[in-house]
Amino acid sequence: MTIHMQDEAVLTIPAPAKVNLALHITGQRDDGYHMLDSLVVFGGASDVIHFRQSDHLHLSVTGPFSEDLRHEPDNLMVRAARLLAEEFGLKAKADLTLEKNLPIAAGIGGGSADAAATIMGLFQLWDRTVRDETLRAIALSLGADVPMCLEGSCLRAEGIGDELTSGPRLPNDLGLVLINPHIPISTPDIFKNLKSKDNSPMGPIPSAFLSATALAEWLSEQRNDLELAAIAQAPIIENVLQALNDDGDCLLARMSGSGATCYGMFATKKHAEYAARRMAFSHPNWWVSHGGVQ
Repeated sequence: MTIHMQDEAVLTIPAPAKVNLALHITGQRDDGYHMLDSLVVFGGASDVIHFRQSDHLHLSVTGPFSEDLRHEPDNLMVRAARLLAEEFGLKAKADLTLEKNLPIAAGIGGGSADAAATIMGLFQLWDRTVRDETLRAIALSLGADVPMCLEGSCLRAEGIGDELTSGPRLPNDLGLVLINPHIPISTPDIFKNLKSKDNSPMGPIPSAFLSATALAEWLSEQRNDLELAAIAQAPIIENVLQALNDDGDCLLARMSGSGATCYGMFATKKHAEYAARRMAFSHPNWWVSHGGVQ
């Protein structure tokens, strides 16, 4: 995760999209949490959070998706700030500005990424030290996706998303295109409509993929077990996947998380950029982004 100091008063941290390259649902615990096995990367698009010292806690939201969050005064960022302040024995004081560039309820962990970036930023703004396991516990209390967003690099997530191990080495120039048809998806509804919750985990993951083609070939043998249930709720997802698959440079197309965002994998970031331009031209009502991964 890259951290920028714009000046002495402002700390800026990106909150990149969390993309599930594969997502297998392997069971459900007695407490209702679902078990999973997922290969996760970060990138393609990002929210951005600016931190300033203040004598109170204040959150303002800007950006193309800001209106969707204006009526959530107790969102994950605010909760993260209060939990971290409580851990440090402090009053929660900071001025936070969120540039909301990621669509809401989109299957790319926007809220979780924002919460993780808030933890990272306030940890520095307040100049405190804390054990890694304490940060992870705070992150997990905010949601199963927040610990992996706190890691912010290619990883394998198991358990309920809290058992994290380093993922394989990926090609440096790997490119992704992210597309969302501006349809919010209810994650609880998707899980409720799953036909099977006891599916096989992912196959053995190589330690490194030397090319995007090799990665795409391995991923083609994996799944997103939520995809069919999401398509039943929002059939337009199938149109997004078809548009990506119809692009001659796309190596693999799949839905991320519980949708409706889908990703297309490309051999290079430049290929992804050109494909994103084509998609945005052909489908001006869709949200389209592109970039590398980490």
